[in-house]
Amino acid sequence: MSIAKVLIVEDENDVRQLLKRVIALEGFTMFEAASCKAALRILETETIDVVLCDVKLPDGDGVELIKQIKALFPRLEIIVLTAYGNIPDSVRAIKNGAFDYLTKADDNERILPLLYRALERIKQEKKAFQLEKQTSEKYATFETIIGNTPRIVEAKVLAQMAAPTEVPVLLLGETGSGKEIFAQAIHSASRRSKKTFLGLNCSAFSSNLLESELFGYKSGAFTGATKDKRGLIEEANGGTLFLDEIGEMPLDLQAKLLRLLETSEFIKVGDTHLQRVDIRIIAATNRNLAQDIRDGKFREDLFYRLNLITIQLPALRDRQADIPLLADYFLRKLTKGAYPHVKGMSESYLSHLLRHDWRGNIRELKNVIERSLILCSGDRLTIENLPLELQYTTLKTKSPSAFDLARVEHEHIQRVLKYTGGNKARAAKLLNIGIATLYRKLEEDKMNEK
Repeated sequence: MSIAKVLIVEDENDVRQLLKRVIALEGFTMFEAASCKAALRILETETIDVVLCDVKLPDGDGVELIKQIKALFPRLEIIVLTAYGNIPDSVRAIKNGAFDYLTKADDNERILPLLYRALERIKQEKKAFQLEKQTSEKYATFETIIGNTPRIVEAKVLAQMAAPTEVPVLLLGETGSGKEIFAQAIHSASRRSKKTFLGLNCSAFSSNLLESELFGYKSGAFTGATKDKRGLIEEANGGTLFLDEIGEMPLDLQAKLLRLLETSEFIKVGDTHLQRVDIRIIAATNRNLAQDIRDGKFREDLFYRLNLITIQLPALRDRQADIPLLADYFLRKLTKGAYPHVKGMSESYLSHLLRHDWRGNIRELKNVIERSLILCSGDRLTIENLPLELQYTTLKTKSPSAFDLARVEHEHIQRVLKYTGGNKARAAKLLNIGIATLYRKLEEDKMNEK
């Protein structure tokens, strides 16, 4: 199997053949050209990795050829061949994009190390290019977050302001409301965008497994630990670690996470050696952390460390005007290739979507659209393609209480109290009313419920 493809551009046949023999013995696939024109013809038909190019060629200047080759094929590397002591040509060649130079009087042993260094450069550049490509394709950006309603716009603006900073971010919102998408967008807009983004759902592991996943372990730390394991903290070094459902993290691990946030240091399970990392933490939860603190389930010091910038993501039912935009987005995304016969959705179908309360939020909406596409035989999604619960429950008329001013006020007060974690003084301030007025309204609500 060939290591790489090498092109030698040299008009002196003896020099060309000598170089060819030395390099071919190492397992390279060799190509040769005696002129600029011949070299360009080969480059147009073969994927060459490294070019060895003489500076004096019968039909042109090799240094200018280097410039031309780099313009046409920027990802290959060029080693320039010069006469002994011809430093000016070497300098010009490197300025035109050559990787390095080799004098024809050099010992042949210098050729191969130079070739391997050039190949290592190519490998690193390819890796960086692929990482950048994967980052741009894989991770969400603020441009990909759909919605124009005031609450989602407010959340996006705050997240955009937080992105360039290095402080932790806490995302609050119901399950399926888009917390991971926001975390990815913050990462994409940060200085860490070309580094790793890793996510972990803290509720998906037992306490011991979660510790191993996060911090890693040393060989022999416990039964079955036959070799060292790198945890996600180590894997995300230089990048961003997203901890979803942070409220489910056990208290002992919360203490270790707090140490990481304060010192950028951690210790693997079964190790005594401190390791330093440079990572940014973005946490998310659908729980009321303020209540969890009062119940002794979440550390207050960790909460304040994570709570430097808090972003509340609205539930889908609180941004109803965005439902048509999201439905259209999922329809276009899911029909690419798989369901080309489906061109849109009927008005009655969209009307049913607008009347549903979406307890599963955006995730539920996507699942409903995908299910509808599977069941659709025509060119438009119709009511018959909806799950039965959406077909019938959404037909019920809205309760008159939905239009009752007192009811609207009560529900708004409850939302604000939930946002403040039950802090009535802060809620009153946000509602722009006195604390006594808030207590009176809450008492009136209790009386009306009896």
